[in-house]
Amino acid sequence: MAIRLHLGGRAGIALLHDTIMAAISFPLALYLRLGAQAFPWQTSGYLWLGTAIFTVVAATVFVASGFYRGVWRYASLRDMIEIGRAVAIIMLLFLPALFLFNRLEGLPRSTLVINAFVLLFLLGAPRFAYRIWKDGGLDHLLERSHGGRASVLLIGAGDAAELFLRDMARGTTAPYRVVGLIDPSGQRVGRRIQGVPVSGPLEAAAAVIDRLVAKGDAPQRLIVTDDGLDGATIAQLLDLAESKGLTLARLPRLTELKPGARSDRLAVRPIALEDVLGRPRHVLDRTPVERLVAGRRLLVTGAGGSIGAELCRQIAALAPARLTLLDHSESLLHAIATELAAKHPKLALATELCDLRDRGRLERAVGSALPEILFHAAALKHVPVCERHPDEAVLTNVVGTRHLAAAAIKSGARAMVVISTDKAVQPESILGATKKLAESYCQALDRSGGPGATRFVAVRFGNVLGSSGSVVPLFQEQIAAGGPVTVTDAAMTRFFMTTEEAVELVLQASAPALAGEARGKVLVLEMGRPVRILDLARQMIRLSGRQPDRDIAIAFTGLRPGEKLTEMLFAPDENPAPTAVTGVLQAEPRAASLHELETGIDRLAAAAREGRAGLLVETLTALVPDFRPQGPYASHRLPGQAAS
Repeated sequence: MAIRLHLGGRAGIALLHDTIMAAISFPLALYLRLGAQAFPWQTSGYLWLGTAIFTVVAATVFVASGFYRGVWRYASLRDMIEIGRAVAIIMLLFLPALFLFNRLEGLPRSTLVINAFVLLFLLGAPRFAYRIWKDGGLDHLLERSHGGRASVLLIGAGDAAELFLRDMARGTTAPYRVVGLIDPSGQRVGRRIQGVPVSGPLEAAAAVIDRLVAKGDAPQRLIVTDDGLDGATIAQLLDLAESKGLTLARLPRLTELKPGARSDRLAVRPIALEDVLGRPRHVLDRTPVERLVAGRRLLVTGAGGSIGAELCRQIAALAPARLTLLDHSESLLHAIATELAAKHPKLALATELCDLRDRGRLERAVGSALPEILFHAAALKHVPVCERHPDEAVLTNVVGTRHLAAAAIKSGARAMVVISTDKAVQPESILGATKKLAESYCQALDRSGGPGATRFVAVRFGNVLGSSGSVVPLFQEQIAAGGPVTVTDAAMTRFFMTTEEAVELVLQASAPALAGEARGKVLVLEMGRPVRILDLARQMIRLSGRQPDRDIAIAFTGLRPGEKLTEMLFAPDENPAPTAVTGVLQAEPRAASLHELETGIDRLAAAAREGRAGLLVETLTALVPDFRPQGPYASHRLPGQAAS
């Protein structure tokens, strides 16, 4: 096999250096073994012969292996391994070569072992001395000897931290070097996990960082491994990281790992908005959901929206017999259908471009799909838009829901699950009132049904981070544009949940609700504590790497018609009760007559189609007694209704 030489420039100098070092190593090894006896006149011929043979063998191996082409500026453990391999080959070739000339007469066998170590030193030491000189000192070299790994301090001293430490110890390619652990419980302070000290409790994290900096082992990042920390604690850690000039990241929570998805278990992720504002998520039992979905025909309305699309994603992963996507937006419908087809090529997937207001078209679409379970996520959901266009809100949120319910009954569907909102509780907006009426209508349908009749279940929850109706996308756009970020009122609060968790709980709650006999209930997702919108804005600015009020201004615009300072998940008379599903409660709103609702919705639909806003609001107020119209509609309150 031909050996191609690359002896130009520094590579040639490196080869010359290594050859000289090989020539020096053999007589030096003899001297170390025999002392001055290695150099009398009578042995000089043997000495020069052995040196010449060793040098030729070494130079040949250097050229063949090509390790002399390594860049000394970046000498590392890998280079030492290459040198060791070259030295081993040299010794294996030198021994038979010398034997051919003098049968190793007068050569102590231990000289070969000494020669190997001497050559290792002569080849390796200059390389690392050069790197130390170029890097400006030994301390910097020691830092780089970790393979360029970032030094990190772990927040957590449990199973996840131990797993992370073991993973980082598996090889030199690990991206992080753990310099300490913080134990939020404080119970393991002073102990060691995988040889790494548990340096202090959470309240002493700042002092631990200062100590590490003082001893030259400063962390570059904090990594949260404890998935039990709440949003307030994560916010404090974010403050600490910013004050110390560090970044904050976390490992995935167990609830974020899908079955069989082991590859991303230790993938470090940036801190996201839901980490700061959220609360520990419940680990859910997927078995009831799998029984609900697997092998069944399902249909999702509003399939292209934020909630509808996530419903489709989670349903598609549970092997339904068929999944029908229904939406009135061509582009959104195409986008989610394309995504699901790529991820689940064996899924029986159908699409229906359809407007809920068109009863005939809707009945044909549902009749064609013959779904066993329908998830109704389609709705108008922006408060200001619905205030300006109450007729559109009524026709979509109320009349569209009634059309879908009729189509579900006509097609013999087993159940229909309606997605509701906390704005339906003591509503002050057109949006909230229409969603409350849709809730009441489905509740009345469910109560009126006999054995084997289609079940109707409403699931109510608050804002979803990142949804089209959320302030989050607006804030993201405003931050990207440099501000200001607009907040309606400093005291405004809202409930927040991630889209993924909301949909998981909707599916989890639907399974036992559809199997049980209790009718006419409304399921309500536990949303944790409400979050101030001002705090949300500030945290989003900080997560973007900027400072609120310094880099990005915050402007207050005042409440708009229909908006409330605070939202509620339950009306005072709804008597919340626990369910069999952790994270889901049950409400029993005031019962309404199905006949009265049908008649009232007919009047409401007529007013909407005729564009008679005043009559529409009066009719809506009669159907939803706790509705308190605001702004231009306040004059249409029924006699005896007071402003909120």
